[in-house]
Amino acid sequence: MSRVGRGERRRRWPDVRPPRGLAAGAGARDAQPREAAARAWLRGLDRGVLAAAAPLLGTGLVMIYSTTAPLKLGDAVPPLFARHVLALAAAAACAAVALRVPSALWRRIALPAWGICVLLLGATLVAGVEVKGSVRWLALPGLGLRLQPSELAKFATVLAVAACLARRGRDGAPPAARIGVALGLGLVPAALVLGQPDLGTSAVLVGLVGALLFVAGAPLRRLALPAALTGAGAVVFVFLNPYALRRLVGFLDPWKRSQDEGFQLVQSFVAFGRGGAFGVGVGGGRQKLGFLPEAHTDFILSAVAEELGLVGVVGVLAAFGALVLAGARIAGRARDPFTQLLAFGSMALLALPAAINAAVVMGALPTTGFTLPLVSYGKTSLLVCGLALGTLLRIGAHEGAPEAPRVAGAARRGWGPA
Repeated sequence: MSRVGRGERRRRWPDVRPPRGLAAGAGARDAQPREAAARAWLRGLDRGVLAAAAPLLGTGLVMIYSTTAPLKLGDAVPPLFARHVLALAAAAACAAVALRVPSALWRRIALPAWGICVLLLGATLVAGVEVKGSVRWLALPGLGLRLQPSELAKFATVLAVAACLARRGRDGAPPAARIGVALGLGLVPAALVLGQPDLGTSAVLVGLVGALLFVAGAPLRRLALPAALTGAGAVVFVFLNPYALRRLVGFLDPWKRSQDEGFQLVQSFVAFGRGGAFGVGVGGGRQKLGFLPEAHTDFILSAVAEELGLVGVVGVLAAFGALVLAGARIAGRARDPFTQLLAFGSMALLALPAAINAAVVMGALPTTGFTLPLVSYGKTSLLVCGLALGTLLRIGAHEGAPEAPRVAGAARRGWGPA
């Protein structure tokens, strides 16, 4: 080929590669839409959930430092407080992961996750770590950490029951067979937790299943017999278990037994009395100095009452109330039955234990051994709270749909995910 031909071919196929500076500018322009999308994604997070969770987490940080600092006077940072901060970081990571998980994936892994938690609960009964008469923790070899499978079982049970009840009948309610399966999904882990023994967490598991059944539209007449049998079983358990019976006796007359079974409750009353309306000030409480057991975990609300007063207690309870309202609003906007039940269950997983814990420290229920969500010290509990919050925020920001009323109407006519 002649030189002219080669030149013509070069002119026919010019080099269209941009200069380096131009290419870099294009890359920067491409990055701008991604950053804008990320900001829009974050702005879509439900402000009600964030506004309710933030003061609870902040109160927990302050009160855990206040209640654990006297335990290690020589340390600049109390070890339990440092562990709580690390647990909060891990909980934030769990929330970030849950923010990226669509509800369709949760639905696919619901039953496997439930099965894994049941196996962990069984392993706890066989090889768990006993603390104060209860076997609730599994030691993680080589890590020096303990895992509390009953906390994980709460979230896994919500997933499994929501997946089971997502299919509605023609009347908008789940079929009778699915109601029976949902009850079984709740009673199996509840029975294993009861064997630890941990009546409080078993009651929470049963309560979560009952709440999901109610929201799913299960007829109350079908729930009456299971509820009666569950209540009878709890009564039998209390009278057959000396530890639970002592707690019940201490609850009925704590002042008469103020040196044994009623000791914790009496000290909680003292904390509320000392706090008055506005409290004695952060760090000024005396009940945490060996008088009130578990002031940083089960009875942290009593420490709040002493140091922040009635105003602090009302603020904590109001934050949980705001969380309930925000979770109910998110569930109402969900695009399908499973997502709706998952949102409601995630909210109930935080609110129901909080209500029971508050009732216990105020003497309205017998003493139980579980934490105040988002506030108390408890590593596994915080991780599960992070999952629940992340799931709520994900559904509120990205899985609500304007056509939700149409989908709900179709579900009542018998349409729905399998």
